[in-house]
Amino acid sequence: MTINFPEDPLTTKNRSEIDRNLDQSFIWITRIFALAIAAILLWIALQITTSALPAIQKFGINFFFTSSWNPVNNEYGVLPAIYGTLISSLIGLILALPIGVGTAILLSENFLPPQVNLVLVFLVELLAAIPSVVYGVWGIFVLIPVLKNLGTWLHTYLGWLPIFSSAPTGPGMLPAGVILAIMILPIITAISRDALISVPSSLRQAALGIGATRWETIFQVIIPAAFSGIVSAVMLALGRAMGETMAVTMLIGNANNIHISLLAPSNTISSLLANQFAEANGLQVAALMYAALVLFILTMIVNILADFIVARVGRI
Repeated sequence: MTINFPEDPLTTKNRSEIDRNLDQSFIWITRIFALAIAAILLWIALQITTSALPAIQKFGINFFFTSSWNPVNNEYGVLPAIYGTLISSLIGLILALPIGVGTAILLSENFLPPQVNLVLVFLVELLAAIPSVVYGVWGIFVLIPVLKNLGTWLHTYLGWLPIFSSAPTGPGMLPAGVILAIMILPIITAISRDALISVPSSLRQAALGIGATRWETIFQVIIPAAFSGIVSAVMLALGRAMGETMAVTMLIGNANNIHISLLAPSNTISSLLANQFAEANGLQVAALMYAALVLFILTMIVNILADFIVARVGRI
């Protein structure tokens, strides 16, 4: 016996053709937007490279390995700024990673009542909305005095270590690293929390069903399953830290030298651009654009590395 079901108007031929047309239109629109983003990226890179061409022709690869930045003699090198950019971002990442992932676990695994959990999620996301200059002002009046006292103690008792070998003067690498950690904390926490929440509940139930404790389930099942999302959060936060300008400029000291001590003033590429671009002219403008190109390349490397790690983890 054959059963004839009533025809659903949503599955008629005309409706299906409309759906297919809408799908194809959406696909082409997204392709156009993706190509537009790529075109904008290439246009920015081309503009920066064109503006930096005089400095590229004059300094070449030596620009990466020279420490002098002397506009009077037209001597320019970006090595101290590269060093400060990488070290300050690394300090911020080291400080923010365990706190951010730990907070994400706390907010995603029902350790707290729902009302408290909702308030904490809102407060973490609110950190990302605070302007950079506000972080900088807070760092000058609150963070630097606290870290100066801490730095004095570290220099007094642990001064034999190279990273604490210089006496703190106020602004320096450590305050800049700490403020970067605070600024990238909501990025790591929010994205890691989303990755942890997206793990299927069946994995949790299966782990608990075979006798795993709650913490064993978190560290041996949930975190490995959400690892690619956590890596994406870390790499995105690293790119954000490397490109931060205002707060770092206000706290790092803007000294164009390389010092292994975390208590000494330093510089970053973003700070270099912010401090000198307004009064630059001639070859100095080209040198600053060359430095901007270096920062562009560094952030591109971070993003490419993030995609590679996520793809590699996804295949495991």
